Amino acid sequence: MKGDTGEAADMSSDEARRSSAVKALASEYKSLVEEPVEGFQVGLAQEDCLFEWQVAIFGPPETLYQGGYFKARMKFPQDYPYSPPTMKFLTKVWHPNVYENGDLCISILHPPIDDPQSGELPCERWNPTQTVRTILLSVISLLNEPNTFSPANVDASVMYRRWKESNGQDKEYEEIIRKQVLASRDEAEKDGVKVPMTLEDYTRASRPQKTEPDPSIELNDFYDDFDPEEDDTSEQDESTGDSFYSK
Repeated sequence: MKGDTGEAADMSSDEARRSSAVKALASEYKSLVEEPVEGFQVGLAQEDCLFEWQVAIFGPPETLYQGGYFKARMKFPQDYPYSPPTMKFLTKVWHPNVYENGDLCISILHPPIDDPQSGELPCERWNPTQTVRTILLSVISLLNEPNTFSPANVDASVMYRRWKESNGQDKEYEEIIRKQVLASRDEAEKDGVKVPMTLEDYTRASRPQKTEPDPSIELNDFYDDFDPEEDDTSEQDESTGDSFYSK
């Protein structure tokens, strides 16, 4: 009897955490649709699931990534925002803080533990006051100013430092980025996405298109349809993202 009571309490606690996560994610998603972050577009990987988002990142003007179109996936834990999401690039990105498999390594997505070997302070890591908006802004900042202290891609970090220290004379890093940007434009064309090329276009693409709240984004839509057993997406699904990027 005690065991049954304990299991019921655990299930109730899990449901409460999941309900809290759904509420937080629904609110953040609605906010980002109505007031987008400059240089990003977001969508749901599955229409009835808030725990996996797809993101389009546009390379900021006057940087090596200008004109780039980079796809990524964000996966959120059932206890969000108490634990951080993960973010993975689906488009090839040569960067000191992106692993070869596309996983993003950034302090803001690391659990807030004391790890002196990482070189990160607990205050630089995830905390429940962070949001998807702050994550996306941090990603743009990281594109421009990589953290080479503990890189995810050592070769990219070495190349970046050479490029930076030579004031752009050593062009190996720059040339790799340029090739990836050009390849990403072909992908944008296939997806029917117009990539902003100027600062004006870059900011215009993120301006809210609606002044009234979007009634189509309702919190209740996400409570009954999500099955945790179906949350894992295969590598094949990750490589396409057709439901969002082909719009």
